Amino acid sequence: QVQLVQSGGGLVQAGGSLRLSCAASERTFSSYVMGWFRQAPGKEREFVAAINESGGSTSAADSVTGRFTISRDNAKDTVYLQMNSLKPEDTAVYYCAAGPLPPFYGPSYFSTAVARPSLYHYWGQGTQVTVSS
Repeated sequence: QVQLVQSGGGLVQAGGSLRLSCAASERTFSSYVMGWFRQAPGKEREFVAAINESGGSTSAADSVTGRFTISRDNAKDTVYLQMNSLKPEDTAVYYCAAGPLPPFYGPSYFSTAVARPSLYHYWGQGTQVTVSS
């Protein structure tokens, strides 16, 4: 059982930046793809970004591309989400998640699979991000 503990988040003005962190409890962290999702009040959980096991491949939603960056440090069992140029519509509870990918896959499979919440077996506790206008 992998436990994911999130930190970061909070209140920021539009145009500002925040960094979210998600630390895993096990050394098997490097064997999982890591994703970030968010859920705003009254809306479904939506994909934000994901990064493969080695950190060599990433995928991000169109709404955050160019503003958010996902990264990971396997030595620290931690994944990060750097959020810049924040907008009020980024306000949501953000969740990190960990899941397995098959041993071999292509780029098209990766970008499709990592956007599905069903891929992920483990979820963080969630952290609130509020962007004021």
